[in-house]
Amino acid sequence: MFHDITSAIRPALVMTLLFALLLGIAYPLALTGAGQALFPAQANGSLVRDKGVVIGSTIVGQAFTSDRYFHSRPSAAGKGYDGLASSGSNLGPTSQALVDRVKADIASYKTATPDRPVPSDLVTASASGLDPHIGPEAAFYQVDRVAKARGMDPRQVRLLVSASVERPLLGFLGEARVNLFELNRRLDAIGVKQAR
Repeated sequence: MFHDITSAIRPALVMTLLFALLLGIAYPLALTGAGQALFPAQANGSLVRDKGVVIGSTIVGQAFTSDRYFHSRPSAAGKGYDGLASSGSNLGPTSQALVDRVKADIASYKTATPDRPVPSDLVTASASGLDPHIGPEAAFYQVDRVAKARGMDPRQVRLLVSASVERPLLGFLGEARVNLFELNRRLDAIGVKQAR
């Protein structure tokens, strides 16, 4: 009987070790190597550098607070757009904390644009808390504030937003969206050109 147990345990241990090495080490290393070889920028976080210094990522949002920039969605990830604390707030529609925050955000946006309703993208967080995109409506809503803060013609800023709208993949997958990091970089580039 003891011989039967040991003869059954040995192949089980060998198979466990084999699959642990195969699926726990070899497979992840192969996928990591393929990602680095085929898509190095994406595999390393789609980081954007300026003069050798990392200034952000095109796939992780940032908190833009100056009136000179288009503002992101609120973030519940850590202290805001913390990639190590990606999560939603877990606050439901009956949460008074959520209601108070949304009301405060709406009031803040209403000071700059009192005559139009505030788009929901500007007062609600994404599920991950890291979304770098907002809908085109939310971007166009901010045009007058950004143009005024930068001393630019609102038509020029509106054209920049229009050019920054990313359409759904294949025309039907996803929604139209604007990557704020890229849009704000384009704004800064225009400012540099105008200063010359």
